[in-house]
Amino acid sequence: MSSEIESPECCPRFDPTPWDGKVFEWNNKRFIKDTVSTQLYVPLNFAEVIIRMNEKVARAGAEIPDWLCLSDHTSESNMDLYLAVDREVEGAENVTLSGKFLSKVYEGDFENTGEWCRDFEAYAKSQELAIKKWYMWYTTCPECARKYGKNYVVIIAEV
Repeated sequence: MSSEIESPECCPRFDPTPWDGKVFEWNNKRFIKDTVSTQLYVPLNFAEVIIRMNEKVARAGAEIPDWLCLSDHTSESNMDLYLAVDREVEGAENVTLSGKFLSKVYEGDFENTGEWCRDFEAYAKSQELAIKKWYMWYTTCPECARKYGKNYVVIIAEV
């Protein structure tokens, strides 16, 4: 028996394989949407918003497929979150996404985001795909990223 207490898992361990360099066709893929306040693109109330969204999902008895949560940085002061769900969630803004989506996984510190975005643009171009709209998927919270020793970020773009 160990005297060491294991910290509870709030974010599941992320497997990058199914998401790295993949193209998906989504047909009315369900999400709920909420808004995060940001300052110079840095989230100020991300945890509060994701907790609120998770509570709505739990009350509805819904599931979050793949723990997928897309971030859309709409301005320096706003970020929209799209949390994947398996059914309509009462009391939430329910939306769907349809189309062809390209994804690529990155790992490291968030300060590399600009480099990742440039790489993703080059990757999409190499696949002869034009980016229409893109999203960031921060796969784990900072605490779980430290716990797992990896900070995976997935760029997912409608192409």
